[in-house]
This record gives sequence, structure tokens and C-alpha cells, in this order.
Amino acid sequence: MDESGQPTEREIGLGPWEGPWPSGEHYDPELLRAGDRRNVVDAYRYWSHEAIVADLDSRRHDFHVAIENWQHDFNIGTVVRTANAFMAKEVHIIGRRRWNRRGAMVTDRYQHVRHHASVEDFVAWAESEGLPVLGVDLFPDSMPIETYELPKRCVLVFGQEGPGLSDEVREAALDTLSIAQFGSTRSINAGTAAGIAMHAWIRQHRFDS
Repeated sequence: MDESGQPTEREIGLGPWEGPWPSGEHYDPELLRAGDRRNVVDAYRYWSHEAIVADLDSRRHDFHVAIENWQHDFNIGTVVRTANAFMAKEVHIIGRRRWNRRGAMVTDRYQHVRHHASVEDFVAWAESEGLPVLGVDLFPDSMPIETYELPKRCVLVFGQEGPGLSDEVREAALDTLSIAQFGSTRSINAGTAAGIAMHAWIRQHRFDS
């Protein structure tokens, strides 16, 4: 609260570095001088963008995420932001190259994003990398993700809001996985589904191993 009792805007990040500057090539002199107000965890304060990406690259997980983008799906930004939080190897956008970056909250600067013009191109890439394709959608033959043993190296694929996974992706998938639902709605938001699926991988390979 300020002196008048009105709520003050929460300040993000840190101001200019106080005292002798730290040593290390990962520090950005301009950020040390002016302050670091970026949307990054405190451990990366004052680091250069390149140094942050290099450090993330040394620790990224083995799963990839893909989302189809035939009708400018607004969930892509959320998927990219969540993929950054769970440190996915890459995010793959299938279909239209352009996507709404607002929901990514600038995390696309730190998360590798690859474009594939068609499902055929995407599948050929996955096969060349030896990555099983796992679709996430509600189909009669989908297997529950809650009990499915996710491969350590894999790519989780999500359809766009509404239509869901395309027939082409479904045919290319090793399996399709469903997320258990208990309410009245037919499906859940694609961005939310992606977050649940990524966390399922994290739970299995970071906490159950």
C-alpha cells in the first residue's frame, strides 16, 4: 500500500547491481548497470540471454511437445510457456508458421521452437530422431495417461482447440492417450491438457525413477 492506502504495483526483478560487479562471462553488463526486470527465475538474474539458453540446453529433458496449428490456435503460447517451465527439449508447431506469442510471456526466447509445414514433415522428423509419437486426445481407444508408461524419449502431440488431433497425426501415433475427466464438459482446454501431459512425464522420469 502507498501512503494513501492504495495498492502499489508489485515490482518485478531487481534494480541495478549494488556494490562491486560479479565476475563471470555469463553476466550481462547492461543488465548489471540498469537492472534486470525480465520474467526469469532469480538464479538467472543479470545473466545474458545467450548464457541462460546455453545453461538450459545443458539440462533440457528428453521429451518434445508438438501442437497442430491449422486455424491459429491461441493455446500455442500457453503450451510454449509450460514447455519452458518443464524444460521440454523442443516445441514443434505443425501447420501455420505464425502463432500468437502473447500467451508465451516471452518464454519463446528461451524455449526452442521448430516449425513443420505438414504432418508428413513432422512425422519424418520424428522418425529420423527415433522418437515415438504419442497423441493426447479423447478417443475410444485412447489409453489413460495416468497409468501409461511414457517413454523417456518421446514427442507428445496435441490437436488444436475444437477439432482435436488430425486423422494424420492419429494414424502416425504409436498410441493416443486420454486424460481422466469427471465433470460434465466434453473436453478440457488444449493448453491445460498439454500441461497435464508434460507433468505426467516429469512425475514419471524425475520423481519415480
